[in-house]
Amino acid sequence: MSKPPAKPPTIPQDINIDVLEDTLSFYIRTVNIAVSRDLDERLEGLDVAKGTGKITTLLLVDDYPGIRPSVIAHLILRDRSAMGRLIDQMVDHGLIRREVSPEDSRAQELYITETGAALAVKVREIVPKQSRDFFSFIPEDEQKLLIDILRRAYRRIVGLS
Repeated sequence: MSKPPAKPPTIPQDINIDVLEDTLSFYIRTVNIAVSRDLDERLEGLDVAKGTGKITTLLLVDDYPGIRPSVIAHLILRDRSAMGRLIDQMVDHGLIRREVSPEDSRAQELYITETGAALAVKVREIVPKQSRDFFSFIPEDEQKLLIDILRRAYRRIVGLS
C-alpha cells in the first residue's frame, strides 16, 4: 500500500480498498450481502426470510416431490448438519414434510405441504421482481451476460458441467 494519508478519512469516498479493488470475490461477497438484505426485506414475515438455502430448498421440494436432502445440500453447498437444521426449521414451519424412502429405509424424502406450495407461489412472484428491481441500474443485456457467467461458475462448482 502507498504511504498512509496525513489524517484518517472521514467519509467512505476517501477510501481506496487496496487489492480488493480488482478482486472478483470481494464484489461477489459484498453484492451478496446487499442483495440478501434487500430480498429479506421483501420477504419480511414469510418463513423463507433470513438465511440462505430456504428458498432453493422450498422450490426444489415443490418441483421434485421425494427429493433427498443430500441432493439439495449438494446444490446449495451445505454440509449434512446445516442441511438437517434447515430442513428441521422448514418442517417446524409446516412448509415441507419428511418421509422414509421406500427404497432405502436410511434415506429421507422431502415433500411440499399445502402451506409450502402456497409459499412457493408467492416466492416465485417476489424473487424475479426483486432481482429485476435491485439490479435495474444494470442494462438487461449486461444482466444476461452476468447471469450466464455466474451460471457457468455455479454449475462448475457444484459439478453440473
